[in-house]
Amino acid sequence: MPLQKISEFDADYHNTIEGNDIKGMGVYVQGTDEKIGTVNDAVVDDQGEFRYLIVDIGFWIFGKKVLLPVGKSRIDSTANRVYVVGITREQAENLPEYQEHTTLDYDYEEQVRGGYRTPSVESSAALALTVGRTTPSPDNYTYADDADLYDVNAHEDQTFKLYQERLVANKQRRKSGEVAISKHVETETARVAVPVEKERVVIERVTSQDTGKVVSAEATDFGEGEVAHIDLYEEVADIHKEAFLREEVRVQKVVDKETVEAQETIRREELDVNTDGTRIENKTDRG
Repeated sequence: MPLQKISEFDADYHNTIEGNDIKGMGVYVQGTDEKIGTVNDAVVDDQGEFRYLIVDIGFWIFGKKVLLPVGKSRIDSTANRVYVVGITREQAENLPEYQEHTTLDYDYEEQVRGGYRTPSVESSAALALTVGRTTPSPDNYTYADDADLYDVNAHEDQTFKLYQERLVANKQRRKSGEVAISKHVETETARVAVPVEKERVVIERVTSQDTGKVVSAEATDFGEGEVAHIDLYEEVADIHKEAFLREEVRVQKVVDKETVEAQETIRREELDVNTDGTRIENKTDRG
């Protein structure tokens, strides 16, 4: 029978339960205005049923917290109070102290129950043993064996909390991958052909029609020196590299949407009323 705090059983219990949150309620001795402590938390079993209230009894014993079985309490939601039924200061002093690291196992519960059990209950247990009943153990113990500690029907004006599970769908953003974008340089050999021109002098000697004819002395001008000056030009290939924009790459993120469906079995508590033929009246404030 694993036990856990109510917030561990249902993180959203504030919206699940009806009525005031029991945490923070003042704890008083039944029939008096003597405050002995404050409800610090509540403990439920694996079915969500209340088993204990964690009570800080600082008004009686400074700095001590104890477990109060729900059957020993009477909740007055109107006054925002919890009344303790049949417990003395001496009993509280002898109860095992509850701390945050305390393991709520069978042995610890037995220590708690031992501090609350009345002589009449112990006598009844001894009588049951004489007629063949086995001694309670972790394997066969049920909370019905200590009905006076856990049966809230023994007191009037109790508030029952009916629990129901529901599916809560949230979204969490997490990193699913990473894309690294960079540039690198590739090389290749490029070939280019450039036609160029180059000037040269061609000397052509031809036979004239007047070759061999005698000319006069006046027509001849024998002499030495440059006859003509000719500039020669040629083209030289000018090959160099230049960079240019080849293409532009745009990088952006897009969001793909999809719907994730989940199916779970959820539980809810319903109230069972055994009237044995007695007429009862059901009232509700829900519209």
